[in-house]
Amino acid sequence: MPSAAGLYYFAHGLENEHRPPVLLLHGAGGTHLHWPPEIRRLNGQRVLALDLPGHGKSEGVGFQSVLDYAQSVAAFIRALKLPPVILVGHSMGGAIAQTLALRFPKRVCGLGLVGTGARLRVSPAILESASTPATFPLAVQTVMEMAFGPQADERLKELAAQRMLETRSSVLYGDFMACDAFDVMEKVKRIKIPTLVICGAEDKMTPTRYAEYFAENIEGAQLSIVDGAGHMVMLEQPQRVAEILLNFFNTFSDLTT
Repeated sequence: MPSAAGLYYFAHGLENEHRPPVLLLHGAGGTHLHWPPEIRRLNGQRVLALDLPGHGKSEGVGFQSVLDYAQSVAAFIRALKLPPVILVGHSMGGAIAQTLALRFPKRVCGLGLVGTGARLRVSPAILESASTPATFPLAVQTVMEMAFGPQADERLKELAAQRMLETRSSVLYGDFMACDAFDVMEKVKRIKIPTLVICGAEDKMTPTRYAEYFAENIEGAQLSIVDGAGHMVMLEQPQRVAEILLNFFNTFSDLTT
């Protein structure tokens, strides 16, 4: 089981050393499996999908701060001696990616912000139900009711709920606390690297106005709205999101040129 700096990771295409490595960062209560195979196994691309601390197969107990998560990812990048990376983050993972781009700009050469925002408020009802093991399933149920578009396959929704229920309640609560405290609304204009923003047209958790804010405030940011998808856009429309991401990655120069 490959790991570095205490973080488990799935790796694909490591022989493609001429391409900048892509790091996939999942959202609250997730694992690397929140990125479907179509994205984890992009042809010709070097891709690493992490389990954040306390999630999936990684060590630790999770954090209640996006900055703490960002520092753990920075330690992972250092441990593998990676060149500047393209960070692709979904929801909380997008918050981590933004934080890394702002705090450690020399380690990041590109950003993919998927179903996320420059601020991520969590409803008090979800925070309260996630705070104790007894009401934890209610928090998961509430999130799942909001996480998918109306066209999403029922089996996909069931599997996503099952995976989130496998997360320790304390870890999910910490993730929601981290999201609720996150706010870089006044800082995103400082991001000066190539940025791609992807949002599902039916996203109820981070609506399209969140994505439009990035497009308006990050110079040169590309915006892609995916029809018929909700917050879990990469699970609902994996092939479409993979195509959008690959087109973005292909704009980066080879490291050997």
